[in-house]
Amino acid sequence: MTMASLTAPGTPAAATPAGGATAAPPAPIVPISVAAFSSACAAGIGNEALAAALLDGRTRLAPNHFGEPCLQTCVGAVAALDAPGAAQRLPASLARWDARATRLAWLGLVADDFLQAARAAVARCGAARVGLALGTSASTIGVTEAAYRALASDGGFPPALRDERLNTPHAVAMFVAEVLGIAGPVVTVSTACSSSAKVFATAERWLRLGLVDAVVAGGVDALSQSVLWGFASLGLVSPTPCRPFDRRRDGISIGEAAGFALLQRAADGPVAAGARVPRLLGHGEASDAFHMSSPHPEGLGAQFALDAALARAGLAGSDVDYVNLHGTASARNDEVEAALLARRYGPRTLASATKGLTGHTMGAAGMLEAVICLLALQQGLVPGTTGLEEPDAAGDARLVRAPRRQALRTAASHSFGFGGSNAVLVFGRGA
Repeated sequence: MTMASLTAPGTPAAATPAGGATAAPPAPIVPISVAAFSSACAAGIGNEALAAALLDGRTRLAPNHFGEPCLQTCVGAVAALDAPGAAQRLPASLARWDARATRLAWLGLVADDFLQAARAAVARCGAARVGLALGTSASTIGVTEAAYRALASDGGFPPALRDERLNTPHAVAMFVAEVLGIAGPVVTVSTACSSSAKVFATAERWLRLGLVDAVVAGGVDALSQSVLWGFASLGLVSPTPCRPFDRRRDGISIGEAAGFALLQRAADGPVAAGARVPRLLGHGEASDAFHMSSPHPEGLGAQFALDAALARAGLAGSDVDYVNLHGTASARNDEVEAALLARRYGPRTLASATKGLTGHTMGAAGMLEAVICLLALQQGLVPGTTGLEEPDAAGDARLVRAPRRQALRTAASHSFGFGGSNAVLVFGRGA
């Protein structure tokens, strides 16, 4: 029996593993306030630049000029990282951390006054009562790539590139923790494309268990040769800007981004003073382990994650106004996700995929697309599906092609990663 036959579309039902036993759905959670959030991506630095790009709808993908040899594809590069001069560099006090990924993280931290908001939370709660959960897939691997290209005479890394802080997947998290003065739990989540969606689930658990009083959730991934050529070796990269859900789609476009969110209990901080902020209503995680780079053919893990997120939010699929789809523009991913949209959401739910605008920002995708959902709720906008020109014959009528203005109460974000590592987040507009 397939999961699609167990419940009517839109019903937050218990997930059913392959063995047939029904698991109890998770209990609803107390909503978590998103007190501040920021972004830096190919659309620009800051949320206003991102919102303007979403309403404009034109792709920010451009021919790749990164790396040598240079892969012939289109990428969503952050222009500030390649601009001449020192504007993109780290402050002198942080120069020992210098790498493309940490510079990108810095751009995300200083955008939208996030740095001030996070440091204020540390001052208010105490450094040991603030945690950091950061998602990334490649971290500072660009430093390690450079070290291998310039090996010393003894065959080891050259001294200038030997710093152990920068040759580890935990580098960006350590950098951010130092910048913000965080002394609570610090964790790096690296589950491919779902990495920085899962950090929201980590943050909610920490807050619910009383381990901390605030959490900085983040996602950072920068362009690197390992990522570009790694995806190319799997035959997943398009030579042209990606076209999610288009019948001519032929692969993904890689992007880079940094984004952060400050999460706290709804009764704490600015919310207690009556500030209107969006909320994390629910989260769901699942791993179907079907294939390294292809989704489960029936979307089994994705559906587990979605049903868990809806159950924690106390919502049915028909209660969700907008869905930011994972929408990578690979043939199987879009096909399976379109079927999930059709069977699990209501007829009035709108959906779109935004990777045609920003590129697939890898481990930062979950955070960037969570920020897009938060902007959609705050500003009353429904992003379009950039690159969609000729929908599949079986295309879903709820798939939005051109951006529009429309008030929204709830939004969901899909993040489906390699190895069947899936995450879904549900957000609400806030009271």
